Amino acid sequence: MSVKQPVHITFLNGEAVARLALTDDEILAAVEDALRAQGNQQTVIEPRVHLVPENSAKGHFNVLRGVVKPLGLAGVKVVGDFVDNFQRGLPSEMAVLNLFDPETGMPKAILDATAITDMRTGAITALGAKHLARRNAKVLGHIGARGTAYWNVRLLDRLFDFDEIRVHSRRPESRDTFAARLSADLGKKVSVTADWESCVRGADIVVEASRLPRPQPLLKTDWIERGALVVPYGTMSAVELSLTDIMDKMVVDDWGQCRKGLPFGALRPHVDSDRLTEQNLHAELGQIVAGLKPGRESDAETNLFWHRGLSLSDIALGHALLAKAARLGIGQSLRFI
Repeated sequence: MSVKQPVHITFLNGEAVARLALTDDEILAAVEDALRAQGNQQTVIEPRVHLVPENSAKGHFNVLRGVVKPLGLAGVKVVGDFVDNFQRGLPSEMAVLNLFDPETGMPKAILDATAITDMRTGAITALGAKHLARRNAKVLGHIGARGTAYWNVRLLDRLFDFDEIRVHSRRPESRDTFAARLSADLGKKVSVTADWESCVRGADIVVEASRLPRPQPLLKTDWIERGALVVPYGTMSAVELSLTDIMDKMVVDDWGQCRKGLPFGALRPHVDSDRLTEQNLHAELGQIVAGLKPGRESDAETNLFWHRGLSLSDIALGHALLAKAARLGIGQSLRFI
């Protein structure tokens, strides 16, 4: 069948995404709108699938798929997650996002989604804290210096303006560089800790974004202060089984990606042992954003937010980038048909 008119798609490479420079507020607004759509059942999201070329400890590909109906977009993102890429001067996570018209299946855009992955992960962490942490939270303890970690801290600080930020990772050179970059960009001191405990104890918000080769309970439940929010999202579990025992509310981004029978994830052992179930789950974050379920209801609550990563957030940021690119005349038009 012939097509009467040429069809073009937009291509945004990494340089174009950087030039577009979405602001912190643009990132947070786009992702929060997608969460609200999810809470209002205006989305389609399918659990991620994995392609493992050799072994999961070395690296794998995640394939994320979804539809955000208010944006009129479907999306498929493929992101590689290879822990030793730093030895080759490469990011550990590199991604491509493909956007489509969900009514026709026609391709709309191809984007370098490496930065999108980092930004949307940080936005989900920050928005989870917005609804589940104490409003006067002033101390952040962040484990991990992976690509997404920068945006976790940056966007959390945008919402909370912390008095104290502590960071730790297993490689001194990575944590020192990480802290220096954050300190320069945020205009405040960022402290490097030598171990997990000194990073976590006394923190109002604890984020665990470690890169472990295998599950290992390095974050101890006893270190968590009453009233804190804990956000674990490493691929391999780094928390004790007892962590869920102290929680008043447990929230996830999407239960379909957290349920039994799926690999990987910070709370995988807790789901498999029925410590976290659909019955004792308080809510998905989108339900809270949409006002269907409450977030934090008192300063005394100790809460947990586990996110696995939403294709909806990728699609939302892809949409925001395309809209800004159209206004500024940035990007390339490629003929598809």
